[in-house]
Amino acid sequence: MPELTDIQRDLLALAADLKRLEAEYTMFFAGRIKRPPWETRGRVEATIKRWSRGQIPGTSDRFRFEMIQSRFQSLIDLWDRAMRAKEEGRPGPFAQPAPKTTKPAQPKTGEKDSKVVLVTSFKDPVREIDKLRGLYDSLMDARRHAGDEVVPFHKFAALVSSQVSKLRQQGSAEVAFRVALTAGKVNFTVRGMQGAKD
Repeated sequence: MPELTDIQRDLLALAADLKRLEAEYTMFFAGRIKRPPWETRGRVEATIKRWSRGQIPGTSDRFRFEMIQSRFQSLIDLWDRAMRAKEEGRPGPFAQPAPKTTKPAQPKTGEKDSKVVLVTSFKDPVREIDKLRGLYDSLMDARRHAGDEVVPFHKFAALVSSQVSKLRQQGSAEVAFRVALTAGKVNFTVRGMQGAKD
């Protein structure tokens, strides 16, 4: 097996540090640790700055670095927005949703084994971040319960936004999402709601 280059070693460490940083921020916003993870963030930032100024010879290494750099930037924006909201006493992207968004629906015929976890609807997910976070948490809890992998929040938010945008362009006033467990499997469905009122 060929020996790893400096950039490859740094990229492995950087990916691991970014994962750790994401976990530490999640714990901070959940109130499980008292201080934001400045040390880990500084370490990740320093490595990214060093390699963004230097030359990365291999195409695959350069591509991997750019992916990590772009992910770090989008997470930094999210965390900084959440920090501002926390300091201003507003609910931010990591705030726990109000329980009233949950509307248990009756299972359809043929879904005897179906348990509806959450039904919620959106007009603009970007402006309804608390509801989006609630939907994400419900879906990820259901996925963990079913033994499925958890999806990162930013990917989930992009998926929901694109579905809402697509269905609203097709004439739906609101877009409803439903999380259910059927025979131990997670069902995540979306449908447009015609003529919903503001």
